[in-house]
Amino acid sequence: MSRLLLETLTLSTVLKCTPHDGCALLLRVQASLTLHERLRGLEACSTSLYTQETQCQSVRVPRVSRQLQARQQLQVHFNCFQVSVAQHLHVTLRTIPHFCGVQLDQQYLVEAGKLHYWVDRRHKAILAQVPATFRRLDYYVRLCLRWFTCEDAGAPVLVTANSSSRTVSLPYSQVLPCLCLEGWAAAPDAVRVQVCPFEDDTEVLWDAIRYHPGSQALSWEPACPVSGQVSLCWRLGPSGPCQDLQYSSRPAQGIVQYPLVDTQPQLCLKFSTNLGSRVRCPFQQRGFPALLTSRHACVSEGSHSFLPANQHSRPDPFLQPQ
Repeated sequence: MSRLLLETLTLSTVLKCTPHDGCALLLRVQASLTLHERLRGLEACSTSLYTQETQCQSVRVPRVSRQLQARQQLQVHFNCFQVSVAQHLHVTLRTIPHFCGVQLDQQYLVEAGKLHYWVDRRHKAILAQVPATFRRLDYYVRLCLRWFTCEDAGAPVLVTANSSSRTVSLPYSQVLPCLCLEGWAAAPDAVRVQVCPFEDDTEVLWDAIRYHPGSQALSWEPACPVSGQVSLCWRLGPSGPCQDLQYSSRPAQGIVQYPLVDTQPQLCLKFSTNLGSRVRCPFQQRGFPALLTSRHACVSEGSHSFLPANQHSRPDPFLQPQ
């Protein structure tokens, strides 16, 4: 028996909604094959790679069809398998009876329809297109900031099923890696789909540095969740390494603040994350607030001490980077 008897195995996700039961995700399985007089049918099985739960369905080929249409191509549509979002499946297609070596296998990740989008940076807007899966349903689209949950960054926009256009424009004020586009069907317990267009644009996070002249405090607050460490460091040259100051390391969570900070250009902030290290030297920037007289901050565990300094001095030996 030729292994080319089974030609293609096509998988796709569809959404089925009813007024009483809400919406459910289904896996549609289609196959094409060449008829053979010994072939009595096809069997498709879907196995979850996490739970090993298996569902199988079979389709019979009538004997008369096998004899009259031998070596002709046939399209087979199975009943849909019920699945869930993010489920990883292994789908197998076999003949009935099973001929040795005649089998098709395919892995499939279940998605609730992809949101297609375009970024218009000139007009600071994201154009979102409703997935084709939901073309017969009303659909909500919004921008949100993804922290522990996705917090509103604008009012949701409803795209009705009979709308002439299934594309909406959502304005944004700032490019942030946690700014996401979220969409969901206007149905009970609808699955929400998210995509974050700027997730690789992290440089803006390290520029959120503020100096408070009244308290002489230097602070940084991330606009998006960041995992890593923040520390003060001392840079002798514009392209040289920045050496950490002892006891200055802080977790990059919430507001990180250093009180009574020296405003000398060599004093910088270093951000260390899984994306690498970034250094920002705010007092080298034109227009960044700084005092005419400044004091060095000796950062220690649980206490701070200070020494007078002029603009061109550097830390005393006990304040040297470690």
